[in-house]
Amino acid sequence: MTALVTLERLVIPVHLDGSGGRNRAPSPGQLAATDDRAAILAWLARYRDSPATLASYRKEAERLMLWCGLQRGVALSDLTHEDLLAYQEFLADPQPAERWVMAPGQKPGRDSPRWRPFAGSLGGTSQRQALSILNAMLSWLVEAGYLAGNPLALSRRKRRSAAPHVSRFLSMENWTAVKDTIEAMPRNSERERLHAARCRWLFSLLYIGGLRASEVCATAMGGFFCRRGSDGRERWWLEVTGKGSKTRLVPATGELMVELMRYRKAHGLSPLPLEGDRLPMLMPLIGPKKFMARSAIHEIVKKVVRDSAARLRLQSPELEDAAAHLEQASTHWMRHTAGSHLSEKVDLKVVRDNLGHANISTTSIYLHTEDDARHDATEAVHHAGWRTP
Repeated sequence: MTALVTLERLVIPVHLDGSGGRNRAPSPGQLAATDDRAAILAWLARYRDSPATLASYRKEAERLMLWCGLQRGVALSDLTHEDLLAYQEFLADPQPAERWVMAPGQKPGRDSPRWRPFAGSLGGTSQRQALSILNAMLSWLVEAGYLAGNPLALSRRKRRSAAPHVSRFLSMENWTAVKDTIEAMPRNSERERLHAARCRWLFSLLYIGGLRASEVCATAMGGFFCRRGSDGRERWWLEVTGKGSKTRLVPATGELMVELMRYRKAHGLSPLPLEGDRLPMLMPLIGPKKFMARSAIHEIVKKVVRDSAARLRLQSPELEDAAAHLEQASTHWMRHTAGSHLSEKVDLKVVRDNLGHANISTTSIYLHTEDDARHDATEAVHHAGWRTP
């Protein structure tokens, strides 16, 4: 086993494929898989309806499989507790870097010969996340009767209190700092103007709508529609397909619709989309109007929060704690921020349904009435509060 390729294309020699691994369960289990790669693919198949989770879990399983064959010279089902201690050290510093780490500034596709499993060394939080995923995978393989035991279960578990708790949402003050940063963005060139417009629209979707990054990526402009409620009023909604392929309706408040029209105007489009409009909800600055990748959205968010943290530090040394917290924020923090701020003002059922934590129906008149009340409750209290019209 010498080639470094993705899990889908990985060809493993018989002596490393785990078919005779010493940690294999003594009797046939519930899987048809007879080797490690097939067993891992069976585990990953459980997450096909959650693309973001699937990508994250595949990445960690893939890294471990490649390390087993190329670095350690053992099968996954031969791994011992000592092997996994060595793997933890490897995550902190994957060497040799030319084999394991992508060149700076490069993001080649998974089918490219320049692809590598790592973008760099993993920090403490990322290491814990990786090992947590692998622990879940190995425990499932034990439960399925493929492995006899989980060698990661022997690891010393640190008390939760050992690490400081991080509130994964923004305070109202930090949310204001983010808005200030976006509103202060330069607009001297066409590219700068479109970038500023895109940032404002993205953060409006994440905060007002509480959308996931995957939902922003996958939703077209035609997801907006207007519906007359049982009280005779017309309200705008956004239909999105979220985690687990579940569809939900997000209240498109008056503020969100103004931001939509503002964004479309920046691109020279009509104020409102028509039914069936296939334009992406968030568009690239140049080139064809293709749907953006989640990684591109994450990069936009991270750049904005880093710039916001830098602005806070320039304002006053006393804002260092707020700046340090803000620069840790991710795209998903914005969803938590939306839910946290909204939950202070409305019934939790409104928050639950807005964020898609439960199924909702669009056919029942009774539920339509509940939806309308939810729309009104959101409209009345939940605003991004952009200062410029």
